[in-house]
Amino acid sequence: MGEITEAHYDDTFDRNVKGVLFTVQKALPLLAQNASIILTGSTAGSSGTAAFSVYSASKAAVRAFARSWILDLKDRAVRVNTLSPGATRTPGLVDLAGSDAEQQQGLLDYLASQVPMGPVGEPVEIANAAVFLASDDSSFVNGAELFVDGGQAQI
Repeated sequence: MGEITEAHYDDTFDRNVKGVLFTVQKALPLLAQNASIILTGSTAGSSGTAAFSVYSASKAAVRAFARSWILDLKDRAVRVNTLSPGATRTPGLVDLAGSDAEQQQGLLDYLASQVPMGPVGEPVEIANAAVFLASDDSSFVNGAELFVDGGQAQI
């Protein structure tokens, strides 16, 4: 915590908070009645994660946007939900361990040990949840945070 720089804070909040706000704002004129906005949260926004406090705070801010925007957009019947993935096998996650394949697998194994269902998620599992939130099947889901994390946020 003592090594967080203003540049790191600005970069993280510019990308995860400011970017979301102004992207959604610019998209509003293009959205039809009953549209669905899906914000990308993270399990880190709901639970403590060592060395990720700035990232966690930025994702908590995204979740707060959804809570307010459902009220701002209710006259247009635009739904706003937050999709919060847990550890997911992506290049960005795996690269946190560096380029050594053994260290990468060690990171994945550690993260999997924290997930009640076992392995880390696969990108298609996150995509399937997004398709649900975008579809008419979720027409009465609004302001929700959908955790796609194998149960990790619940423990």
